[in-house]
Amino acid sequence: MKKGAFLLIALILVLWIPGGVFAQAQTETTGKGPVSIEFWTTETQSDRMATIQVLVDTFTALNPNISINVIPVDENDLATQAQTAKATGTLPALFEGPAETVVSFGTQNMLDIATTTQLIKSIGTDRFYSGPLRVLETTTKGQYYALPYHGWVQGLWYRSDWFKEAGLAPPESWEDILAAAKYFYKPEKNQYGILVGTLPEAYTEQCFTPIAMSNGAALFTADKTLVFNSPQMKEAVTFYAELAKYNPPGPQTWRARDYYLQGKMAMFFYSTYIMDDLAVQEVAAGSLTGENFSNLQGTSFDPELVTNTEIASMVYHRFPAGYGTVVALGLFNQTDKAKTEAARKFIEYLYTQNAYITFLHMAPGGMNPMLKEIATNPRFQNDPSGLFKRYGQKKMAEIIDGLENVRTFSIVDGTRIEEASEITAKQIIPQMLYKITQENMPIDAAMSWAEAEMRKLM
Repeated sequence: MKKGAFLLIALILVLWIPGGVFAQAQTETTGKGPVSIEFWTTETQSDRMATIQVLVDTFTALNPNISINVIPVDENDLATQAQTAKATGTLPALFEGPAETVVSFGTQNMLDIATTTQLIKSIGTDRFYSGPLRVLETTTKGQYYALPYHGWVQGLWYRSDWFKEAGLAPPESWEDILAAAKYFYKPEKNQYGILVGTLPEAYTEQCFTPIAMSNGAALFTADKTLVFNSPQMKEAVTFYAELAKYNPPGPQTWRARDYYLQGKMAMFFYSTYIMDDLAVQEVAAGSLTGENFSNLQGTSFDPELVTNTEIASMVYHRFPAGYGTVVALGLFNQTDKAKTEAARKFIEYLYTQNAYITFLHMAPGGMNPMLKEIATNPRFQNDPSGLFKRYGQKKMAEIIDGLENVRTFSIVDGTRIEEASEITAKQIIPQMLYKITQENMPIDAAMSWAEAEMRKLM
């Protein structure tokens, strides 16, 4: 980057964010000579890469002995590329990626757990949401594979105005969710009660997981005994299959959010990435056409929809359960300790308030903070697109607080079960739910099939 361009961008950052990135950046590192490291990021879009490069340029300007080469890596290719780099001894010092991939790296002894744990403690363990920390905790309590950096919360988004008019309770408990799904299901009017995934893909498992965990269902016990085919799991599968009856027609995935944005659906499971679709006309445009579903003709943008939408961030039955995805910053093992030290300093910088908020603002709503105090920070709330102002500070805090209760099949009583991640990768549970909801396979038979597939992996 040309020097003049860098100074201009740095000045814009200082003026745009009160206090400026420079105010909290780290000062020059040790004088032991220059260090060059690689940073792999899964934020591959050009605009996000540009923002990350600005952060890197700011950091390296204040740490001239460190240079950082930012390399975009598609999330789906991260594991394969890391294995190749491991074989050739060229693993980067630092990477960003989803928690399940991080855990896989950790179980293969690829990560610097000691430095990571020290970093979390120096930043302040109690400053992080506890849910993401649990997701990244190793089998040794108090040690971590990587640092949680951003993530999204899934919830059941619903038409609060419809619910109020109908006198229905918010869709939080099993009973209230099912009652609402039935009440609002009016296919003769092209209106549907709920959206749950029924295709054999990740979205389906994302919808199903909090339902199962709210009933105490699990894949494994803490001693790694497979207990999938249990009464609790059968109850959850049965309930999910019942909810699917009130879906729009056909096997469905996240794309059916179009029904909600066109006023034809009462509630749907989705991540916080839906926030800008609900609030910004230009973003919502792709869901307001008749191109994706034959029984949707398209409609104009409803500016009141964001006000009339609430989120139930947890499902309640026997236990409360939430769901979300954590994206982490990880340190690969390095033979050159200077590289580890440089990566450590850069991570510390990325958690400083202004740098952190700049990073999160690349995708307002989709990228949520892992540090609790950031959620209500006025600078974070003042995102460039004005999205958060449309929701309000209170609603934003409620949405992000769902991170506190993120749960996963991979952790049982604080014990990390690596085999659960492999089951998720093979999409066994979504395949089972497809067989039940679309192919009418009996629930007992489908669960037996799923358990047999899980045992093959073990």
